[in-house]
Amino acid sequence: MDTSTQAHAAHISTAYPMASSQTPRHQYHSCSELQCCTLKPMVKFSKQFEGQLVPEWKEAFVDYWQLKKDIKNLQVATGEGRDKAAPPPSQWQAPAAASHWVMRLPFLNPHGHHKENSVIQMHRKLASGSNDGAVVREVYETVVLDTAGFSGAEAKAASAFFQRLDEQLNKVNRFYERKEREFLDRGESLRRQLQILVELKAAVTEARRRGGSSAAGTTDQEDPSVSCSILHGDQSLRGITEQEQEGQKKFTKDDIAKSTDEGEDDQLSISGALGNSGRIDKPREEAANRMRTLSGKEVTCQGRSVRINIPITTPSRTVIAIRELLFDDMLSQSRKIGGIGGDGCEKLSINKKKVHQAEKMIRGALVELYKGLGYLKTYRTLNMVAFVKILKKFDKITAKEVQTTYLKVVESSYFNSSDKAIRLMDDVEELFVRHFATGDKRKAMKYLKPNQKEESHATTFFIGLFTGSFVALFIGYCIMAHIAGMYTQQSNKVYMSTSYPVLSMFSLFFLHLFVYGCNIFMWRKTRINYTFIFEFTPTKELKYRDVFLICTTSMTIIIGVMFAHLTLIVKGYSSSAVQAIPGCLLLVFSLILVCPFKILYRSSRYQFLRAIRNIILTPFYKVVMVDFFMADQLCSQVPLLRSLEYLACYYITSSYKTQDYGYCTRVKHFRDLAYAVSFLPYYWRAMQCARRWFDEGDINHIVNLGKYVSAMLAAGTKVAYENDNSAGWLSLVVIVSSIATIYQLYWDFVKDWGLLQFNSKNPWLRNDLILKQKYIYFISMGLNLLLRLAWLQTVIHPNIGSLDSRVTLFFLAALEVIRRGHWNFYR
Repeated sequence: MDTSTQAHAAHISTAYPMASSQTPRHQYHSCSELQCCTLKPMVKFSKQFEGQLVPEWKEAFVDYWQLKKDIKNLQVATGEGRDKAAPPPSQWQAPAAASHWVMRLPFLNPHGHHKENSVIQMHRKLASGSNDGAVVREVYETVVLDTAGFSGAEAKAASAFFQRLDEQLNKVNRFYERKEREFLDRGESLRRQLQILVELKAAVTEARRRGGSSAAGTTDQEDPSVSCSILHGDQSLRGITEQEQEGQKKFTKDDIAKSTDEGEDDQLSISGALGNSGRIDKPREEAANRMRTLSGKEVTCQGRSVRINIPITTPSRTVIAIRELLFDDMLSQSRKIGGIGGDGCEKLSINKKKVHQAEKMIRGALVELYKGLGYLKTYRTLNMVAFVKILKKFDKITAKEVQTTYLKVVESSYFNSSDKAIRLMDDVEELFVRHFATGDKRKAMKYLKPNQKEESHATTFFIGLFTGSFVALFIGYCIMAHIAGMYTQQSNKVYMSTSYPVLSMFSLFFLHLFVYGCNIFMWRKTRINYTFIFEFTPTKELKYRDVFLICTTSMTIIIGVMFAHLTLIVKGYSSSAVQAIPGCLLLVFSLILVCPFKILYRSSRYQFLRAIRNIILTPFYKVVMVDFFMADQLCSQVPLLRSLEYLACYYITSSYKTQDYGYCTRVKHFRDLAYAVSFLPYYWRAMQCARRWFDEGDINHIVNLGKYVSAMLAAGTKVAYENDNSAGWLSLVVIVSSIATIYQLYWDFVKDWGLLQFNSKNPWLRNDLILKQKYIYFISMGLNLLLRLAWLQTVIHPNIGSLDSRVTLFFLAALEVIRRGHWNFYR
């Protein structure tokens, strides 16, 4: 696995309260409003705070837990001071209670607190500068007054508390201002791009109108082009304006953005500010600069400079890019000879399809900008509530009243008083409604704030129902198999060679899917935003309950059909129709997978098929996270692929009619195909590493490629040893597999999991740990080591009692699937 996305870097937010469609117009939140914000009663605020904060901004939030520790220290100091200097209760309790409400009377205290009861005094100063890019010059300092009535220890603890509170307030102000400025810059960039897009659409429409009559008699399927001058290749990079370069530098890597589910393979970016996924990502832009230059073009259309960047994401574009790379001189000469207009520039056809792709990218970028502004609003609200809560605790512990005084300053501070982000949200809504929703605000809100699919109790009910049905049918199947003497070394050879592979193949597949459902559950529990990482559409991605429902329903059907089939075999029915039942079951599930109707999770099925297509056609497709993640899963499903290859041969050649189960193992080209299938997943993964190195230039991808080459050699030697059980092949299997295992373990622990960092503050682990129990990481590393040694079964040939050796191999394959699921969580 490659190193571009470390697990700890993926600890990202899941679901947060977004801005409502009726965005408030006021400039700041008052304390009374925030005390009744979306926090559920009877639950500790610290738990709610942790559950709602944006994890990738966690360090920028108020350190509420440290402030609580300071409050506890103050409580200890206050208790000690009172124990030393407290008068008898009869002498001080009544006056304290009296002052608590008497001094609050309006005619005695018109300003909310009496001068004699002043505890703190806040100073607003101008900062000399900031290292994090923020321009907020004001910082706050709080002084505990001598008239506050604190003892020595209390005064010291109170001063420490307010010093930390001031640090948190200044930190929140700086971060909010910086993020707000980034979002404003991005919004201005998108506004300019949208204006260019509108002009391009108008130009295309005008060209179609003028050229409609002349184009009617032609066979060209493309829309008439807009007459534009064009610069090719490296000239496009020099044509980027200084202003665009400065604007790109302002966008940081932690911007919250994700591509939409549309147009992934045929996208077009305008003005150079959008990357392949609809987000601004400067490091990746620079890493892929060389390849992207091959397809970059700058167009001067209607007085504006437009740089059109077509990412190399499909096989055709990849082939064209490689051709231009290899024959650049030849092509440049051909460009000089012909295809040049009167102004010395080549003409570019900007048809309606290209403009539509650019429109989809800008629409996705607007959606992500709106989502990021919603996160910023969440940041603002939660921090304000945190200040209210912690000051309330201070007042309760010390019997002083500082909440009103301090909150007046907090309310007027930058993060709570600035309304620029709120106004930008309104502008984004207005732009989206006008340009992408034909004036329908309800339609626009479906894109800007898609409703999450509600969890249905019916789903949970059917999971339980089908789980019980599966268990009952599986027990019945096991009893029937035991009576018939199946799954033993003396069992029916035809059944074990033809029907059992179907059951084992489905079992491995749905076991893997079940483990993936467990991964989703654990990712959600630890608040890892897998939807963002895999670039899934939040409204269409599978939840863990959906995955469990698919697994239980499918396995109930499969076990039911195989139970009926085994019953017929036991009763003596052996016709070709009976032998075809497992093949028909495989065919039905294959048809369901490609079913074009909008039923049975079509979007997820097609996402799966697209990933498989991209893997098979590697390296012609651009490699994204979901593709190489899926390819890694296939590396753990080699037994499934070998069973699928055998069953395809068995049923396509009609061997089931004669029950000649040995035909596919006797024919040479089928044996060679089985050999190729054994290392095909490793080949795909190696080619993905090569493509990523070609795109990004990171040498780590070449090192990762070596890992999969070693795995291919290990798989090849195992297959060769199965065909020739000689001592030479056995020695080669041990040597090659040992080298591959060491290679894989190093990459698992150090690169994929980011562990075994010697200089880490957590010895032998890493600095940022999601799980609080450190021992779990060491147990996981040991478990991964044991499961990586499953290849030893090739050497020692273990047998469990009188069970057929194929059953033993199935158990080992299942352990590899479990290891992969265990690896997925940490990855």
